[in-house]
Amino acid sequence: MILGISGSLRRGSYNRALLRAAAAELPAGVEFREWDGLATLPAYDEDCERLSRAASALRRELHAVEALLIATPEYNHSIPGALKNALDWASRPFPDNSLRGKPVAVIGASTGLFGAVWAQAELRKILGAVGADVLAHGLAVPNAGSAFTPEGRLGNPHLAEQLRMLVQELVRRSSRRVAA
Repeated sequence: MILGISGSLRRGSYNRALLRAAAAELPAGVEFREWDGLATLPAYDEDCERLSRAASALRRELHAVEALLIATPEYNHSIPGALKNALDWASRPFPDNSLRGKPVAVIGASTGLFGAVWAQAELRKILGAVGADVLAHGLAVPNAGSAFTPEGRLGNPHLAEQLRMLVQELVRRSSRRVAA
């Protein structure tokens, strides 16, 4: 099972569309579930760590899956605050957190020319710091407003192939982890 998280709260999010395009590239037999609880998480507060039902649900969800795929937009050259907040909740208790050793792929879409590359770099840094097994490469989808076909796939064949390869690598990485 691969869990997908979009860093965007927007209903018509291009990053949510990118997650769904990635899910369509998964091999037969690999399940995908999109987590939609980002907006329900309270601001991280160490004093309330054991009281947040939403944070506990996120941690349980992360423990239950083999891998994680995060699609992030870029806000002010970084990741959205709601996504950072979710990672703060998921990274506790350290070092035995729900992200430790978990294979994670990072992708992103934006309406600009860079496809959220700075946000992806920031996200990889955070995930590495909490002990996730982060894939070294990601996928940047620029000009997201025109990047998807009516069927929800990436229209650019080169980007579509990169997404397919990234998803395959995430599945391989998660299979090795399960076999170990």
